[in-house]
Amino acid sequence: MEPVRLQKFLADAGVCSRRAAEAMIEAGEVAVNGKTAEIGQKVTPGTDRVSIRGKTIGAGTSALTEKVTLLVHKPKGVVCGTPDGRHPETVFDLAPKKYAKQRFLIAGRLDLETDGLVLLTSDGALADRIARASEPVLRRMHVSLKQPFPRNRIAQLLKGVRIEEELVAAEQVFMIRPDADGASTELEVHVTHGRGRGLRELFTNIGCDVRKITCVQIGQLKLSGLPLRGARELSKDEIKLLFRSTRAS
Repeated sequence: MEPVRLQKFLADAGVCSRRAAEAMIEAGEVAVNGKTAEIGQKVTPGTDRVSIRGKTIGAGTSALTEKVTLLVHKPKGVVCGTPDGRHPETVFDLAPKKYAKQRFLIAGRLDLETDGLVLLTSDGALADRIARASEPVLRRMHVSLKQPFPRNRIAQLLKGVRIEEELVAAEQVFMIRPDADGASTELEVHVTHGRGRGLRELFTNIGCDVRKITCVQIGQLKLSGLPLRGARELSKDEIKLLFRSTRAS
């Protein structure tokens, strides 16, 4: 057989969409013949061995008919991506054992130091939809700072900074229990980029020291009631709530 691009191989195998495949390759989750794959790499179906997080994928593997989306409460120190020697546990390890055969994608990653809500889905189309800038999913982040943040600096967060060629900016910012001068060490920040690391770097770039960041809400789905390290499957109606505006809630 003729070689094909790796993302096409994964899409043809029914694993996920090409865009979702590219995201997994960039995250280092895909290997070819035991070596970490690269974007643009080609494979020969029937000859090369392709695996995702250690699970071998065959050409002609059919997609699982039942798509599953989980809402997970990620602790600090759990990796959204490929584990390393210092941090061997990944967010995929938080999925209940009954979902072991599902090939989950992460829809909106959090960095190592950020805790809170993460979405895992085996539906590549849903992962693509969540990632699209034309239909962003709003996330509410609780940010705790080491020093009081004055209200008159909110404009800096709304303007944002460019990080790795991406503009990272807040959509809305709310002060939590401000003092008499209008400053607070606790903020609620609404973002659509879904990168805890980007939000952390945004504060660092404007001279603020972050103590903690927690994703407390994705769309209309809230963290309250979901224990640390807990996971629950979302219904179709709940998935629709991901795309409903949270601005007025």
